Amino acid sequence: MASSPDLPSAGNTPENPGSDTSSDAPNAAGIHAGGERRGRVRARRAAVMAVPATLVAAGLAVLTAQGALGVQFAISGMPFTVTATELNGTGFEQFGGLDNMAEGSPNAGDSGGQVLIVTSAIKHATLTKLCQSVDLGGTNLLITAGSGAEKVSATDLTTDSTELSGDAAFNNIEIGNDASTLTKAGVKGPIGVFSQQADTVRIAHLRQTNYATTAGVFKLPGLKLRFSDSGC
Repeated sequence: MASSPDLPSAGNTPENPGSDTSSDAPNAAGIHAGGERRGRVRARRAAVMAVPATLVAAGLAVLTAQGALGVQFAISGMPFTVTATELNGTGFEQFGGLDNMAEGSPNAGDSGGQVLIVTSAIKHATLTKLCQSVDLGGTNLLITAGSGAEKVSATDLTTDSTELSGDAAFNNIEIGNDASTLTKAGVKGPIGVFSQQADTVRIAHLRQTNYATTAGVFKLPGLKLRFSDSGC
């Protein structure tokens, strides 16, 4: 699935400033480029607070409400696709944030090393026919699990996504919570951030573009890892 249009591709890099005979020209160009980068970072942080979440009937739209990070590590900056025929969860929360790449990552491009993401947190989750793939350039690393009688299961599951689609149903949903007051999945965002939570969630035909996943426990029955010409 394509990455969010708000995010620059990993191949983009800032243009090199032109040469100048003046000894002051390199310094001036450096200050200008640095100002642009700081401006882009500030704009992303402003988006964290500004964009509301949206629900669509009979489906789950991408929530662009932004909040705290769901992960505590530097991401590679390479997106991966996750699909499942069905996800069922108890204790659901959703808000957004920024994920950060390691300093000097070749995948940063002109993004400043940051990716605008939506964090979904689920206290207990099961997934049927899980597929995960990452494009390595010419081949895909493909992981499948949960295709038999036993489903994939996870506790304290969080995913940081740029895109999410499927047919969703919630029980006892609350929309518009302050992210610092969330209680359903045991994850709290920063104060003043728009969020939502529900007692349960079911998403059929789940498809995500993710940059990070964490879980307290992740059980993958029937796990298969291989290289493939095609992804999920």
